[in-house]
Amino acid sequence: MGVIGIQLVVTMVMASVMQKIIPHYSLARWLLCNGSLRWYQHPTEEELRILAGKQQKGKSRKDRKYNGHIENKPLTIPKDIDLHLETKSVTEVDTLALHYFPEYQWLVDFTVAATVVYLVTEVYYSFMKPTQEMNISLVWCLLVLSFAMYPSKHRFTNFSDSAMQFLEKQGLESQGPVSKLTFKFFLAIFCSLIGAFLTFPGLRLAQMHLDALNLATEKITQTLLHINFLAPLFMVLLWVKPITKDYIMNPPLSKESVPLMSEATFDTLRLWLIILLCALRLAMMRSHLQAYLNLAQKCVDQMKKEAGRISTVELQKMVARVFYYLCVIALQYVAPLVMLLHTTLLLKTLGNHSWGIYPESVSTLPVDNSLHSNSVYSELPSADGKMKVTVTQITVALSSLKNIFTPLLFRGLLSFLTWWIAACLFSTSLFGLFYHQYLTVA
Repeated sequence: MGVIGIQLVVTMVMASVMQKIIPHYSLARWLLCNGSLRWYQHPTEEELRILAGKQQKGKSRKDRKYNGHIENKPLTIPKDIDLHLETKSVTEVDTLALHYFPEYQWLVDFTVAATVVYLVTEVYYSFMKPTQEMNISLVWCLLVLSFAMYPSKHRFTNFSDSAMQFLEKQGLESQGPVSKLTFKFFLAIFCSLIGAFLTFPGLRLAQMHLDALNLATEKITQTLLHINFLAPLFMVLLWVKPITKDYIMNPPLSKESVPLMSEATFDTLRLWLIILLCALRLAMMRSHLQAYLNLAQKCVDQMKKEAGRISTVELQKMVARVFYYLCVIALQYVAPLVMLLHTTLLLKTLGNHSWGIYPESVSTLPVDNSLHSNSVYSELPSADGKMKVTVTQITVALSSLKNIFTPLLFRGLLSFLTWWIAACLFSTSLFGLFYHQYLTVA
């Protein structure tokens, strides 16, 4: 009897698609090379020489003798030169020279594949309702997140009690205070790693947000940019009970104190809202990347206000560096989005939530993970007694572990993780907004 069944077929098909189709039809490449992004080309040395009025026939550098040796002196031009950069649409050929392009392409395309596998699995579970199959889409989501998951203390008490009961049944001892202290230690380290990981993406997002607002001319675009920037704050507030949950469950303006919706419906709407905000952030990606690419012309305009001279090589590097690190910026923009999206998907599945808004479709009780030993024996008619005992022991152990890692535990763990990612991203973006507006010299 297969443990995975149809899901294994879906996984194998998606692996084949990633190998055969995605190299030719890549969402990551389309986001960069659909013709909407334009990058600034650095001027050639000949063009700079002409603009500076220092064109020399057949020479690109000045040579002079110093102590019997030839010293090459690079050509310098005034910083206030009348230079206007030419733009060009980003093509697939241009992306071959970009730094971290393979990593960016792999992350985006694998995320798409994992999301498709998750959606197909959700449809399969909604119609077939299997009870003894492993949900393989969770493995895909964990691979997308790419870092280990640690328990959160929103449901530590429930986890600790279940774990202690399991250890006592196995004849082992458990020290609650030591385990709790160890848990807090690893939780602090894990949260600090997430904060450090999201620091630079948050600071970069703040700068791109300001530049994108300066480029936007339509009110609706500016509004969407503001909502996109405040999206992590909205996600954080979804877990602040006095502001959202308590207000909905006990509306102050209602005389009869009738809840606006059930708790299960609120949890479902919270999942949908996070996914919609993630979709908005993906839709605004081009505006932010174009704002970043415009830094090349912005640096040139800033250079014109300065006195002195600059070498042609340094000027060319200053302009080319912006486009060269485009995929690094794209990774910083996409990575937090991927983390939020797939943490939410894990929260839905492992937390036993529902995509529907009907309260009766959601069960708030832990799933019955018990396995009947009689069914195990019936599947092994020809096995001897020792093998039957071994299989039964493994089955009971797995069932006990499932009773420890309950949907209640995963709701606390993944809710905390989603909240913390959003909180770190918003706090770093807010600091970056303050830094770029008030601490940098224009």
